Amino acid sequence: MYVCLCHSVTDSDIRRLVRTEGVCTMRELSRELGVATQCGKCGRCAKEVLREAVNELRSEDALCPGLAAA
Repeated sequence: MYVCLCHSVTDSDIRRLVRTEGVCTMRELSRELGVATQCGKCGRCAKEVLREAVNELRSEDALCPGLAAA
């Protein structure tokens, strides 16, 4: 699903960035993808997707603590 139309950012883009780059704040997300820097209408949705992705990653780390150390 598209989250930011101005910069063509999808929820998958946000989730991938959380996993690969460790992005966990809106400031970092905006810097990396430009989310919420133009019209701003995507801010609320982007924040929600970011929060979900960070929580998913944290719960995976809790289930497999050895992966976090690798």
